Formats: sequence, C-alpha cells, structure tokens
Amino acid sequence: MDIQPIRTDADHARALARIDALWGPNPTGAVADELDVLITLVDAYEARHHPLAPADPVAAIAFRVEQMGLTRKDLEPMLGSRARVSEVLAHKRPLTLGMIRRLREGLGISADALVV
Repeated sequence: MDIQPIRTDADHARALARIDALWGPNPTGAVADELDVLITLVDAYEARHHPLAPADPVAAIAFRVEQMGLTRKDLEPMLGSRARVSEVLAHKRPLTLGMIRRLREGLGISADALVV
C-alpha cells in the first residue's frame, strides 16, 4: 500500500482509479484498509477543492411535489394562500419556521434541506 497525499487533480484522478481497481464485494484486510484510507483522502480533497453549493429549498420542494404527483394547490395547506405558494416557489418570500414544519410533515422533506 503506497498512499500519498492528494494535492493536485492528477493525484485525485490516480486515487479514483485506484479506488475503482480495489472496489468489489466485501473487501477485507489490507485491501479494505487501503480503500478506506483512499476514500477518506479523496473526500477531504473534494471537500476542500470542489465544495458543493448548499441545496435550494425551493428545488427540494419542487422535486418532492413532482415525485409525489402533487400540484401547487396541494401546497396551500403547508405554505398558505395560493399567492403565498407562488411567492415561495418564485423565491420572492422565504420559508417561515411554520412553513418548514408543515412541509416536513406534509412532504417528508428533512428540515435540514429547507433551512438555508
């Protein structure tokens, strides 16, 4: 096991290639250890050099509404009036704590995904 720090995109690509080579069902022993270390290094490199933007709560709501086959009208009990639903979905009005609670219960969306 010759593991080096990941400092460049080339190092990152080599680590990913090695992970692909090691990946398989139920790795054990030295293979499992190397895989664990490489995944940890890749994760740290990606978090530092390619951070993910925070999720958009409105996108989470729209995705869940589409997934559940709902309409904007179905959001009214959770967000308020028809106008309020329109304002929230157009990013013109932020979600309130009450809205977040009702969306979490009504749509099953994690409150973490709804809080910016």
